[in-house]
Amino acid sequence: MRLELYVVGPVQTNCYFVINEKTKEMIVVDPGASGEALAKKAQESGYIPKAILLTHGHFDHCGGIDAFRKIYEVPVYTYEGERPTIEQGRYNLSGDMGPETAYHVDEYLQDEKELDLAGFHLRLLATPGHTLGGCCFYFPYEKVLFAGDTLFAGSVGRTDFPGGSMSTLVRSIKDKLMGLPPETVVYPGHGEATTIDDERMNNPYL
Repeated sequence: MRLELYVVGPVQTNCYFVINEKTKEMIVVDPGASGEALAKKAQESGYIPKAILLTHGHFDHCGGIDAFRKIYEVPVYTYEGERPTIEQGRYNLSGDMGPETAYHVDEYLQDEKELDLAGFHLRLLATPGHTLGGCCFYFPYEKVLFAGDTLFAGSVGRTDFPGGSMSTLVRSIKDKLMGLPPETVVYPGHGEATTIDDERMNNPYL
């Protein structure tokens, strides 16, 4: 696995390219803005996008989907509990940036659903709290977690948006993430990477 990080949009959202170096196939995690530029970067690098994964439905994580899919018509996946956020501007906050928008998702997945994409095996972990149905994507063989706005280095996601709940978020993190191998690298939706062990030891919310 090789990762490329692109910080996009007005609130500096982390978009990740998850690349299979043998095949050049790749997964896009949270294309929050600059969808056309991200697609062109994939083209220039000779990558073969196979899927888009959304950790949650806020505009800053979904806003680049349509532009990216005009060039690469790949399927979009997220957790089934996030449907209201994806489809309603009140929850996805798109109205803060312009007209309220419903974003495109091809398949809403159940908690603990396992997928094989671009030569990688991954598992969806439902971690509501930041939004109604936020989730993380865990790659067990690589010991990598894409956490969106669930867990940050030394912090957790905001819960003052519609559908947010701090008690739900902290419970999600403790129940679904803290049991992962301590060396698991956590790639959040904003800011720097961390590890499960570092957060277990040092995160004041946990």
